Amino acid sequence: MVSRTEIVEKGLNPLDSVEEILSEQNWVFDRTDDDCLTVQVKGRTCNYRLFFIWQKNLSAMQFTCEYDMAVRSENMVLASSSLMDMNEESWMGHFEIARKTHIPAYRQTCLMKGYEFHECSAYFEDLIDISLAHCERFYPVFHLLSCMQPANSEHLSLALMETAGES
Repeated sequence: MVSRTEIVEKGLNPLDSVEEILSEQNWVFDRTDDDCLTVQVKGRTCNYRLFFIWQKNLSAMQFTCEYDMAVRSENMVLASSSLMDMNEESWMGHFEIARKTHIPAYRQTCLMKGYEFHECSAYFEDLIDISLAHCERFYPVFHLLSCMQPANSEHLSLALMETAGES
């Protein structure tokens, strides 16, 4: 087990493990500094920007999966109620919409104290897979909020419903 003191003193960084996973997927990433890594990923429905931000003093990593669209200003009230519905279903992380850009994202913070970073590849793979699945699941909601002027609450309630299969 690795303590917070060891993480800080040894300069251990879980982003090194994340880099290995992204390389195995042949995803091009950018390590802007020691504590921040970004990658653009093509999903089934749209492109996503993934952000991994390491906070050494907290032994925590913030992970964000951002959509490549922005919610229309006139739809922000409907977006707020949609966020509450989506977040009630999500027990790992949450959806949010950036106040300035109106870009929706799925975000979670991972506490890393005690993890051996070189041994947690499966953890990071699951983090990415689960987050992308959540984003794909709710893509129709954000698509309506970004395209329709104004969005229709009946359409949104249909988009929020869980479906089986694809058409």
